[in-house]
Amino acid sequence: MRKKVTVVGAGNVGATVAHRLADKQLADIVLIDILEGIPQGKGLDLLESGPIEGYDVKIKGTNDYKDTAGSDLVVMTAGFPRKPGMSRDDLLKANFDVVKSTIEQVAKHSPDCILIVVTNPLDAMAQTAFKVSGFPKHRVIGMAGVLDTARYRTFIAEALNVSVKDIQGLVLGGHGDTMVPVPSYTTVAGIPIAQLMPKEQLDKIIARTAKGGGEIVNLLKTGSAYYAPSAAVAEMVDAIFNDRKKVLPCAAYLEGEYGIRGLFVGVPCKLGARGIEEIIQIKLTAEEQAALEKSAAAVKELVEIIGV
Repeated sequence: MRKKVTVVGAGNVGATVAHRLADKQLADIVLIDILEGIPQGKGLDLLESGPIEGYDVKIKGTNDYKDTAGSDLVVMTAGFPRKPGMSRDDLLKANFDVVKSTIEQVAKHSPDCILIVVTNPLDAMAQTAFKVSGFPKHRVIGMAGVLDTARYRTFIAEALNVSVKDIQGLVLGGHGDTMVPVPSYTTVAGIPIAQLMPKEQLDKIIARTAKGGGEIVNLLKTGSAYYAPSAAVAEMVDAIFNDRKKVLPCAAYLEGEYGIRGLFVGVPCKLGARGIEEIIQIKLTAEEQAALEKSAAAVKELVEIIGV
């Protein structure tokens, strides 16, 4: 029996997530939104692409959470997008209510699902979903690190004029300006980045990575990124449904790991059939650990504002 995925929010991110999941034939898909006609129209358009693209999955657009019942996995993309000059944190109160009401419906109709949260500010919204759903921590995952790491790897490959496939790296911490790219675990075909690039150049790339989402918002003027975020979600869904035990940086609920307790923060996680199957603890330099703690403190401020 095929898996079932519900994508909440039929905007650019949600619709593109649905497209990527269909392309990979990972599951039957329900696309849900409060706007009438939008999820139905996009769902039908995606369904009609199947004969051409060669995928054979069911795709349904709806406004009714009853259609989402029994989902194996739910991707939460609904919420207000960032506008130029707006930080992820500015979105906090606006999106808190959206996530709270949505997750209540999700938990009611799909009590055994795994949740992947994409809505910003990511870490605080993942924490909201965790508290509202009452799900165990291994079934609530924030999508941030996969995206941030993809941006980091892209910029390094561009700077060195090498294949992006050769770049290995990690971006930890909160999904915002305090995110923590980790130079000590950054390599090019196994070669430490410090041997290939001066620190000053890498520092500029790290700064660009932290503001990577804002760079796209400023260019688009009327929206935010959706191609790379949807690709990141698809990689996570693939790792879970195919039980790949893949180690990816994700926002996870920490209970003492890295000296952080009671917060969703980006760390390396092993993703498999149960969701987060293990939080991988790596040794950080003193500078990296300090940056991670600073990032966690920024997440804590947001969480305290909304009381979750």
